[in-house]
Amino acid sequence: MQLTLKSVSYVYNTDAVEPRYAVKDVSLTLNKGEFVGLIGHTGSGKSTLVQFLDGLLKPTSGQVLCDGEDIFEKGYPIRELRKKVGLVFQYPEHQLFESEILKDVCFGPKNMGCSPEEQEARAKKAIALVGLDESYYTKSPFELSGGEKRRVAIAGILAMGPDILVLDEPTAGLDPAGRDEILDQVERLNKEEGIGVVLVSHSMEDVAERTDRILVMSGGVLQYDDTPRNVFRHREELAALGLDVPQVTDICSSLREKGFALPEDILTVAEAKEEILKVLKKS
Repeated sequence: MQLTLKSVSYVYNTDAVEPRYAVKDVSLTLNKGEFVGLIGHTGSGKSTLVQFLDGLLKPTSGQVLCDGEDIFEKGYPIRELRKKVGLVFQYPEHQLFESEILKDVCFGPKNMGCSPEEQEARAKKAIALVGLDESYYTKSPFELSGGEKRRVAIAGILAMGPDILVLDEPTAGLDPAGRDEILDQVERLNKEEGIGVVLVSHSMEDVAERTDRILVMSGGVLQYDDTPRNVFRHREELAALGLDVPQVTDICSSLREKGFALPEDILTVAEAKEEILKVLKKS
């Protein structure tokens, strides 16, 4: 599966002398199997952009293509697209409403017209994919921790069998343990199940460590579309956009100033540890 945005823009005040753009002339392609980070400060256009991906929002101009077909053309099966592109908004657990987890996760397949047997099979598979076992089937969502609720909400989307999963700040409000659990599960879905992931995040550490590619939005414009290592080389430019580099990158920069011969593009704690040990062994 491939999603393509071709010169898409979204204008809030189309009748104004100076229109205000939420997204302006953005072009990009997303493929099943990729793990893409989407970053930008508040108001940069991230949330507007992700709503194009499953047709929740129609751009003022430009095209959104799924496998080469314009999803806003008359007759396009938009419901089929929404099975392929699963969009998980912030705090998705607020949408849990059934008395038992298995019933809640069955909701999406039920709306797709699946038989009761298929609904249950899909739900059980999805619950397993987010790392929960069968003991959770009859539990109430209200018995769970914040991280477990978040995983159940994601399972509800996975039960519809998406090729691409779009997660808007999936770790918002979670403690460090819950945050790591969610991100570990999302990474596993990508690496082991081949599900494409678009991770919208304010955490430079998360996107640096886990994604293969980063999109940087600012003022509605796509400023960068590159690997994490290449994106975070633009330290000064990112700072001008109100964005930081990963904390460990800053620390290593300070160590270089003190004479440590460390590479300039260290992004993760594991990389920093390895390079620092090399320096210490030589000294």
